[in-house]
Amino acid sequence: MFGFRDIFTESIGIDLGTVNTLVAVKGSGIILREPSAVALSTGRKREVVAVGSEALLMLGRAPGSVYVEHPLKDGVIADYYLAEAMIRHFIDKSLGRRLPGVSVRAVICVPGCVTDVERRAVESAAKGAGAKEAYLMDEPVAAAMGAGLPVDDVMGTMIVDIGGGTTDAAVIALGGIVVNGSARAGCRHLDDAIVQFMRREYGIAIGSGTAEQIKLALGSAVPGKSGMFEVYGRNLDSGLPKTLIVSASEIYSAMKKPVAAILSVIRDTLSRTPPELAGDIMERGIVLTGGGALLDGMCDYIYRETGLSARAADNALDCVALGALDAIENFRVYRDSSKVRSAV
Repeated sequence: MFGFRDIFTESIGIDLGTVNTLVAVKGSGIILREPSAVALSTGRKREVVAVGSEALLMLGRAPGSVYVEHPLKDGVIADYYLAEAMIRHFIDKSLGRRLPGVSVRAVICVPGCVTDVERRAVESAAKGAGAKEAYLMDEPVAAAMGAGLPVDDVMGTMIVDIGGGTTDAAVIALGGIVVNGSARAGCRHLDDAIVQFMRREYGIAIGSGTAEQIKLALGSAVPGKSGMFEVYGRNLDSGLPKTLIVSASEIYSAMKKPVAAILSVIRDTLSRTPPELAGDIMERGIVLTGGGALLDGMCDYIYRETGLSARAADNALDCVALGALDAIENFRVYRDSSKVRSAV
């Protein structure tokens, strides 16, 4: 039964990511998936030129009067003004033209490593962008719900969300997080490692987009993958364009450190898990979500290092947004269970 207030409220769920932002609308599902990027004009007043996909297309190609920024870094707001502008654009694009008197309720997913100050910044940015009500939801809980895991079960479930800027691991039972760990290590750090490798070993500069292409083509968490990739970049000595061929073994070596950082989050969380729940995880295994879940060999790497089976969730990229969608579809239930709450 809808209350009088609900009739005049649009409910949206936002997976506010370092690399991509997804927006789900109550009754419509996930309707927006765009890069977390904003293009600005230079000058005294930073005017927003484009947001999302249009802004990302300008990265590295825009004239000197336009530059591209990412409002979030490692899962948290790095530029409040840009974050507010980006969220406003995504809300307006998702909801379209709204009737007068209709307010917006937003449920926003945040990493477990954010501080209280950072949580309040996310809530304030959402309200500044036009949301009358803003609630925060822990990404591991949202990811587990979106993956279809039995979060309310008495038996423990372990979820690891490897996003663009952070990795969140959590053991969930009876609808809440029993133990969790989080670190600023994710897919963007894998790309950065490839960029630094190309500068260090070959003396060429490449962009983050090229690094991601290399990662998708050759990246693996375990050795043994074969393949070659032709890289186009700029020679750091001459400043001229340069091409070269890199191998999968080289890229594996380049990504070892950030991959190990992801494993560290998992190990730390497991080390603090109560024995009874540890037994449940041994039986059920670990479920991976986020872009990092799709890295070749990641599940095998976790099994080799921990002895626990791991699998990537179906729709791994969408799990957090799907969890937020579940929360807005059943808002009163989740608010009363404290899965969704205002920033402290």
